Amino acid sequence: MYFSPLSKAVYTSLAALLLANTAVHAEDAFSTESPWMLGDWNGKRTELQEKGYDFNIAYGGQFAALMDSKHHSSHDAEYSDQIVLGAHLDLEKIAGWKDTEAQINITKRDGRSLSQTSDALQGHQTAVQEVWGREQTWRLTDFWIKKKFFNQKLDVKIGRMGEGEDFNSFECNFSNLSLCGSQIGDYVGDQWYNWPVSVWAARFKYNWTPEFYTQIGVYEYNPENVGHRGKGFNMSFDGGKGVILPIEAVWQPKFGQNKLPGEYRLGYYYSTANVDQIENPDKKGNKHGGWLVANQQFTTHHGDASRGLSGFMNLAFMDGKTNKITDMQNIGLRYVGLMDARPKDDLAIGVSRINVGNDVNQYNIQQDQLGITPLDYRGLQSEEINVEVYYGIHFANWLTVRPNIQYVNHVGGYRHGEDAWVGGIKFNTAF
Repeated sequence: MYFSPLSKAVYTSLAALLLANTAVHAEDAFSTESPWMLGDWNGKRTELQEKGYDFNIAYGGQFAALMDSKHHSSHDAEYSDQIVLGAHLDLEKIAGWKDTEAQINITKRDGRSLSQTSDALQGHQTAVQEVWGREQTWRLTDFWIKKKFFNQKLDVKIGRMGEGEDFNSFECNFSNLSLCGSQIGDYVGDQWYNWPVSVWAARFKYNWTPEFYTQIGVYEYNPENVGHRGKGFNMSFDGGKGVILPIEAVWQPKFGQNKLPGEYRLGYYYSTANVDQIENPDKKGNKHGGWLVANQQFTTHHGDASRGLSGFMNLAFMDGKTNKITDMQNIGLRYVGLMDARPKDDLAIGVSRINVGNDVNQYNIQQDQLGITPLDYRGLQSEEINVEVYYGIHFANWLTVRPNIQYVNHVGGYRHGEDAWVGGIKFNTAF
């Protein structure tokens, strides 16, 4: 397992902060009902929130280990993590600006990904640790202001942010990236940037009813924001190639006597940047595609709407003339509070299919011809299947730990490629 010197320094500092605050506020720290590990600081945090200042320090880590594979016997293991330093500001309370708020998030990712280092997962089309990626560095992830107009019907958000925060959005409880967050950003990631990358953007949302809204956005496409460890706080427009234009309709109904919540998203995106601008000679034109996302709670647990069975589905479609991945689908079930003794624990299973297309990866062909990696058994690419089962242990409102088992069928989408089993643990905590 790998820990960088900076990671060790961060963990040491957090531990010191934890011990210091525990000594002063022992009555609040580690309360399972508190949203923060370090407690309410004798009411100071709640007092700040009431005045419009909501500060957040969060940490999440993901461990993954190769358990078994078809062609490789190595049992590798990697750890990847992320720290988030954030502040949400209610500017109506702070400065008297009606219906106005702002957000700042600074993130730091560290560690390594098993999907990148394991021979058995070479060519993996997604990742078994979703928290890894976009350079392991400090970033300005959010820096935006939002204001509502016309009796809160129109919602305008401007600043630095990523597309996946508002468009094609989906919760991220699984460790496998193909079951977590915006799937457009996962497979059109050369132009559509998900968390933790931010770009200059504007998003306009109109609430037609309490249950239905439509939105449209304009997001800068600038390759300078990724692939450079020194550009995590890049604020310049230099290097911009065009814009991403997403549009989406969102319906959030509540069904039945128990008001079971659902969310349904239908969207489309178009890029003004020709793919020739990103030096891809085999793909020409402008990237475009669409998505359908559905998330619905089906049951309660003995009448308790905070518990019960829910299901989800994501469909994403990309233009095969400009994108290697042409489409992907995922589907799954999640049950919260299966046992009365553990009412906030959750059990979930998800399955994804990634269509790579009937093509051969030229990089792997070159590697095979050079005799570096014996990949001839893989054959043509078609589709990759990812499956994950996890059980989420809700230890406290500030700590959830989710052990998981993942199965990858046809790693890289190769018809005769690897099948791999991965075991892992994902946890999130808020200080």
